[in-house]
Amino acid sequence: MSIHGVLGETTSYPTSYDASVLFAIARDVGRQQILANEQLTHINLSDGIDVWQAFELSWLNRQGISKVAMARIIIPASSPNIVESKSLKLYLNSLNFSRFDDVCAVQSVIERDLSACVGASVRVLICPLDGDEFAIAKPLGVCIDGVLDGGDELAISDDVDASVLAGAAAGQMTNYQFHTNLLRSNCPVTNQPDWGTLSVAISTDKVVDYQQILRYVLTFRQHNGFHEQCVEQIFADLMANFSPISLMVQANYTRRGGIDINPVRVYRCDLPKICRQIRQ
Repeated sequence: MSIHGVLGETTSYPTSYDASVLFAIARDVGRQQILANEQLTHINLSDGIDVWQAFELSWLNRQGISKVAMARIIIPASSPNIVESKSLKLYLNSLNFSRFDDVCAVQSVIERDLSACVGASVRVLICPLDGDEFAIAKPLGVCIDGVLDGGDELAISDDVDASVLAGAAAGQMTNYQFHTNLLRSNCPVTNQPDWGTLSVAISTDKVVDYQQILRYVLTFRQHNGFHEQCVEQIFADLMANFSPISLMVQANYTRRGGIDINPVRVYRCDLPKICRQIRQ
């Protein structure tokens, strides 16, 4: 098994409950790379949550009848580890033929096992298919996807380029809320593309130029990084270049293997409610 667990490897799905398939990846690895920039060393990347939404949750009741539901898994960003995504899929599939007294027992087992894996208390909400907890919601603020249309030709960067955010002009204190559906990066293990909707709420006395922001986001197109690391990089770069009074950065990534990942990082503001978006 590689340092990234079973991700990118051929595996067989367990047919009985098996918590041992869960694989932890230390957050420090990605964070040290981000904070290696001397401008970013003072930034706290552990305020926030990672919300995993699982759409293929199933188990057996005591009669041996299959039950299905959806789950929202909330992992604190202060946890020392993240859980490797494919290992979580294997783990959830190991519940498919396991018997439980009720849905509360399923929730309790998942919370216990994931908490042990990431090294912090994990909350799990199991939702019935006929509930409204997974109703589709719109992303935050105005969409900036078209702000570069009709302008100069844009080169495809080899990697993230935060220099395009430099030199923001001074202005009046303003609360900005915006989103873009054009966030794309690559899995650092399989090199498969990851797509997401990036939402930002920022209060700053510097002018936030949406063209500048979108150019920056598009430099992620060939970047190799886990979802959490990409959001933390964006959060750190916005902190460094705009010196905000408050900041929230959220990415709602599209689903893979029945699971989507939604990291959120905050500075001096409340955590938003995580909802399912149109591509999830």
